[in-house]
Parts: sequence; structure tokens; C-alpha cells
Amino acid sequence: MDLKNSQILITGGTGSLGKELISKLINNPDKRAKRIVIYSRDELKQWELMQIYSPEKYPELRFFLGDIRDKERLVTALEGIDIVIHTAALKQVPAAEYNPMEFIKTNVIGSDNIIQASNLVGVKRVIALSTDKASAPANLYGATKLCSDKLFIAANSLSV
Repeated sequence: MDLKNSQILITGGTGSLGKELISKLINNPDKRAKRIVIYSRDELKQWELMQIYSPEKYPELRFFLGDIRDKERLVTALEGIDIVIHTAALKQVPAAEYNPMEFIKTNVIGSDNIIQASNLVGVKRVIALSTDKASAPANLYGATKLCSDKLFIAANSLSV
């Protein structure tokens, strides 16, 4: 797929991986997309990124506040998007053990929302990130990421 003519949405776009992806996509002329939507629920981190990537200098960047737990908001954000890069997740192992439902809502249900919303609006490609913790999980975080992986694998057979 030609990135230059693509419209890309990055979930968790203000996280460490999301910021690195933005940098790679913006600073490489061969990969500079038509539009890059940074989708995250953290307005402060979005504002901080806007200080680095001003809308005047980087008109292809859009900042979209939203949570992957909110399927309606995702549907709105995904309109016209060709590629989703799904990096959003709760990741802290101790926090998962203390707040299991929050990790399930974000890492499992949020991933399912990405799949459903992407199918609904006709997104061409979804790239979901995983973790080594999903292989033979020993904690809740790994288990939620394993569930997320299984959802994306199952969705592949539905979208073929």
C-alpha cells in the first residue's frame, strides 16, 4: 500500500510508539501520508505534540481526542481512513492486577471496537501491535493482549 496517498489513524498516537511512528512518517518523504490522525484520550499529550508538530508546518497531521472504548467516536474518527495502526493499550502489569476490568475494557473491548468500527467504515488495513507478554501469558496484561491478538486474527477471516 502506498503510504504517500494514504490516510492513516494511529490509536494511542501520543504514546511512546505512536510518537515514534509520527516522527518516522513525517520525516521520511517516501512515507509522508496524505493525512495522519493522532487518536488518543490525552489532551495534554496532544497539545504537547502540537507544539512539536505545528499545524502550519505539518498540515497533514490531525489531532482527534477519543478513547478506543467509545465505538461511536471511533467510527467518526475512522471516516476516510485507509490504514489504522493500533498502538493504544494499557500496559502496566501491576496496574492490571489491581484494575483488571479497566485492562479488559481497553485492551480487549477497545480492540474489538477498532475491528468493528474499521469494518463498518471500510478501512482497508489494520495493523495491531502485540507484545511478547501475550505468548503464554503469566499475568492479566498478557492475557488481555492475547485476547486482543485472537480478536484480530479472527477478524482477518471475516474481512477476506
